[in-house]
Amino acid sequence: MLNITHNTIKHKEELKHYNSFLILEKKTNSRRLIKTMYGLFFIFFIILFLPWTQNIQSLAKVTALRPDQRPQTIHSAIAGRIEKWFVQEGQFVKKGDTILYISEIKEDYLDPELLNRTEEQIKSKEFAVKSYMEKVKANDNQIDALISASKLKYEQAENKLIQANLKVKSDSVDLTASELNYKIAKEQFVRMENLYKEGLKSLTDLETRKLKMQEMEAKLIAQENKLISSKNEVINAKIELQSINADYRDKIAKSESEKYATLSNMYDAEAVVTKLQNQYMNYSIRSGLYYITAPQDGYITQAIKSGVGETLKEGSEIISIMPYNYELAVEMFVNPMDIPLLEKKQHVQIQFDGWPSIIFSGWPGISYGTYGGEVVAIDNFVNENGKYRVLVAEDKNYPPWPKEIRLGAGARTITLLKDVPVWYELWRQINGFPPDYYKTTNAITKNTDEKKK
Repeated sequence: MLNITHNTIKHKEELKHYNSFLILEKKTNSRRLIKTMYGLFFIFFIILFLPWTQNIQSLAKVTALRPDQRPQTIHSAIAGRIEKWFVQEGQFVKKGDTILYISEIKEDYLDPELLNRTEEQIKSKEFAVKSYMEKVKANDNQIDALISASKLKYEQAENKLIQANLKVKSDSVDLTASELNYKIAKEQFVRMENLYKEGLKSLTDLETRKLKMQEMEAKLIAQENKLISSKNEVINAKIELQSINADYRDKIAKSESEKYATLSNMYDAEAVVTKLQNQYMNYSIRSGLYYITAPQDGYITQAIKSGVGETLKEGSEIISIMPYNYELAVEMFVNPMDIPLLEKKQHVQIQFDGWPSIIFSGWPGISYGTYGGEVVAIDNFVNENGKYRVLVAEDKNYPPWPKEIRLGAGARTITLLKDVPVWYELWRQINGFPPDYYKTTNAITKNTDEKKK
């Protein structure tokens, strides 16, 4: 009746109506429950001392690693009107393929012969520049001729001055001789006059001597006049030298003034030519902007402007394109309190939306369905959502990311930190303390190498 033996009698007798048996059976179940509780407590106590990996969990989204590999919007560089579409949404295009054609709407560029007329203006101004250059050359030749003529003329005047000086010397000698002849004639007249008074000479001889003296006096006066004329010629030669210098300097200065005026006009014409060439290139480049082409290989995703005849403003968005070749990355957002715990090349576990996974955040070794990544960039400013943006690339040491992932897909990241006991992590979570700050092995090795250097 007490169920001490292994031979049970439960199948032979109905014992449910005996309260004592019911009490004994409940007591046995309570003992099992207590043993179970002790076992669970022992297991929980052991778990408290198991290692737990601290981590930072963040929401993220898939993006491209390089800026030129991310979806972009094609803008219109000029204002225009849509005339024809060459693509449709979802179509693959190569770099340089025409997407649409727009026409001109600004009145300054409506002339269909604008390029030809601008080119004709350039040719006319270039011819004017050449004419000015020829005129400058003519002025240079004229200046050279004036300089040569002035040298010859100056030498001629100098020779004339030398001749005048020599003539002055010659006339001075002649004047001295005339003075001597006059003096002799006068002395002879005086002696003849004395001899006449003494009666030794006749009146005819006296008059002859007087006439001779008067002739010498006349020659003396004529020679003095001749000497004065020679001196005047010297003065005139000097004046002519000065006038030649002044005259040719004036002519050369005038020619140089004309030359510089021509150079100024030539430079103005060259500036106009340069300006017209600039306008011509601007018109030529603008005409090439009528055809909007694909900047790289990719897929047309959405036409922001549609239809034919719709006008576009400068810089307005037309269509968006998704690059064909891109390298995936994950863009996660971290709270400012956790940003000091992150550094470049730190390992991150990633769970992509749509891929089944079993995650034990504290035990990454037994998690399933996660992919490896490493931190490649950390922003230095807070994002619009009040968090810091961190860019995570694929870790080549782990299995590759699924090729089916599209840009913009959702993800969840787990940044692995320091290993601590489970009880410490529970205590930290209960008290609201942040994870422990520490340096990874890569950072410690890098710092050690820098110190050695």
